[in-house]
Amino acid sequence: MVNPHAGTARRLVKEWLPAVLWTAVIFISSTDLFSDTHTAAVIGPHLHYLFPDISPETLERIHFLIRKLSHFSEYFILTVLLMRALRQENAGRIERRHLLISFAIATLYAISDEFHQSFVRSRGSSTIDVCIDVFGGISGIFWSHRRNRSKKSA
Repeated sequence: MVNPHAGTARRLVKEWLPAVLWTAVIFISSTDLFSDTHTAAVIGPHLHYLFPDISPETLERIHFLIRKLSHFSEYFILTVLLMRALRQENAGRIERRHLLISFAIATLYAISDEFHQSFVRSRGSSTIDVCIDVFGGISGIFWSHRRNRSKKSA
């Protein structure tokens, strides 16, 4: 007997799996593995190689900016993937509710991510990081919406 829901389940996995996997990437990024100390150990040598005369202060500022840009990028990508999944569920159309759903999911995940970090000894939670995450998410939503509109008019 053929399962009539098999196609629907396959479609849902195809649409939502990238977003779900990306939340796992964000979760892993919130562990000790991506703490300030560990990322400095990776970023520092590369910057020293590229700029041998870099001062410790400049190195620290660049490292800080890279870490904050990572927050922005993680949530930009998350909302792009959420918008993709929601759009595909709706025959390729983006509706206002998709913008709100993506915003709500990204914001709640950003808050829960910082809450998670408060339990990691080498990490800490930050309201500023949540704001950066939310700004990245809003940017991803607008980028997705604009991209979808330009595809429709082409």
